[in-house]
Amino acid sequence: MSYSPAFSASKHHEELGPSFYDAVEPARFPQHILRYRNQRWAGRVGLDALSDQEWIDHFGRFKPLPGSFEQPLALRYHGHQFRTYNPHLGDGRGFLFAQLKDAEDGRLLDLGTKGSGQTPWSRHADGRLTLKGGVREILATEMLEALGVETSKTFSLIETGEELERGDEPSPTRSSVLVRLSHSHIRIGTFQRFLYLNEVDNIRRLLDHTVRAYLPETWRDEEPARAAAFLEQVSRRVARMGAQWMAAGFVHGVLNTDNINVTGESFDYGPWRFLPHYDPGFTAAYFDETGLYAFGRQPDALLWNLYRLAECLLPLASQDLLEQALASFEPALHREFAHAILRRLGLQSKGYEQDGALAKDLWTFLHETRAPFEQTFFDWYGGVLSSERAQRSRSASFYVHESFQAFRTRLDGFLPSPDINHEHPYFERPTPCTMLVDEVETIWNPIAAEDDWSLFAAKLDSIRTMAEAYRVR
Repeated sequence: MSYSPAFSASKHHEELGPSFYDAVEPARFPQHILRYRNQRWAGRVGLDALSDQEWIDHFGRFKPLPGSFEQPLALRYHGHQFRTYNPHLGDGRGFLFAQLKDAEDGRLLDLGTKGSGQTPWSRHADGRLTLKGGVREILATEMLEALGVETSKTFSLIETGEELERGDEPSPTRSSVLVRLSHSHIRIGTFQRFLYLNEVDNIRRLLDHTVRAYLPETWRDEEPARAAAFLEQVSRRVARMGAQWMAAGFVHGVLNTDNINVTGESFDYGPWRFLPHYDPGFTAAYFDETGLYAFGRQPDALLWNLYRLAECLLPLASQDLLEQALASFEPALHREFAHAILRRLGLQSKGYEQDGALAKDLWTFLHETRAPFEQTFFDWYGGVLSSERAQRSRSASFYVHESFQAFRTRLDGFLPSPDINHEHPYFERPTPCTMLVDEVETIWNPIAAEDDWSLFAAKLDSIRTMAEAYRVR
């Protein structure tokens, strides 16, 4: 096999023991057609030299990577789903396939799957993923990464030659298996499972493992202090993730506790959407009938989930300590939101108060005018450097609105970032790269009808151009 010197495997999760996972066998698929491989991230984990056949052997047939797990691990967890507790969850159509080290920063990375077959937690489901679901996850992760959101990376997508019946898609529909790369698949729901089972020793074991493997800066010799430091760091990271979603105009759709991992990295994309314009009530999931996880309610949903994590740590630390840790969420959210807005606008910080005021003025403008969300950030990238370009925009009529003037006046005091890429050809376009729901359907339709992947490939090229322009990659 063709592994580069950067390849460094691990099986750190195995140390937790069988109370935390079930060793499983992957599904055997009738066909393997490689549809996507993330060559850039493959290079960071030393797998970029694999041939396509070797890639399929590992990520379609799940031949073990040397030095990692001999068998995949279906992870055990519980969770609140739309705030109703479910003790019957777990990896029902996925597993932890391998762990690797990032060659650039040395951090531990998980390779997890979606659609890899039935496990003890499948609950009579088929354990499969539709090809459309896999395509949508690629589009979500590529777009979010380009917009600066901390997200899992879609690593591989292989079409598997089965016909699936699904109630939310025209059926039969094509099947696939996806592999994602992320920093940890330990979720809030992982801790909840052991609280539900009253297994305090396993809560303790999970805490110490998670701190050592993923958040070593939170290690404290005294257990109560360690639990509180862990909760505070998770709260800050989850706040950062939520702030980045808001600045990107992104709606995750299903903010259940089993979909929030402890490293504060967005993952598991089902009914996601991007805003066409600012709308706090905008939802992504047709089944979110009350708008619980609407765009404007996402920060509240994340904080609610963090309180559930705090409950799991009560056997290890006092309520006062844990409440102090949770108090870090709100200021972190505001700070990270202002930071994300400035990054999206390509501006230098002027300090917390002025950064926050600029973000507030922009948000007020977007709210009152319903100006196209992504177009506004595109038009004003670089601040006053883009004044003439913005006046030529199809959104120029919005920029004479009274509510824009406060933002425009405040913008005069902000300098462009030193590394701004303002002359990139991307900014010569009349419109930005977007990922609205109609565009996703437009990309999928020729794949479904004619196996035509050209629009998909063109969209990925457009996203990568945007990422270069914003110096995200």
